[in-house]
Amino acid sequence: MIGTDASILVVEDESILAMLLEDFLGDLGYAQPAVASTVQRALQVLETRSITFAILDINLGGEKSFPIAEALDARGIPYIFMTGYGASGLPEHLRDRHVLQKPYGADALRDALARAGSPRHDARAEVRAG
Repeated sequence: MIGTDASILVVEDESILAMLLEDFLGDLGYAQPAVASTVQRALQVLETRSITFAILDINLGGEKSFPIAEALDARGIPYIFMTGYGASGLPEHLRDRHVLQKPYGADALRDALARAGSPRHDARAEVRAG
């Protein structure tokens, strides 16, 4: 489980969905997350803030968030992807990551945050089974 003291980065290009996610996180006891809507802005946030967890939409206005995922991996920062396409929308080297299927509610987000604290090999099994 990702603790409520986590410093979270939310990467979502649709402002309404970003606000909804912020509300869900607040309802679950998390502090206000940093929010970015582009790959460039998210990478800037990673350079200037101490982030301990991230939630990444895969498609950011036609741009993929995979460079952010790679920067997070390089820093050892855990994250989950959000997508309407499931794990099939991920490149092979990222398919073992947790995926939060859109549309989702607060309960699904809570469950994804709980799973995100588990080892990646567990995530790989969940993605294949789901």
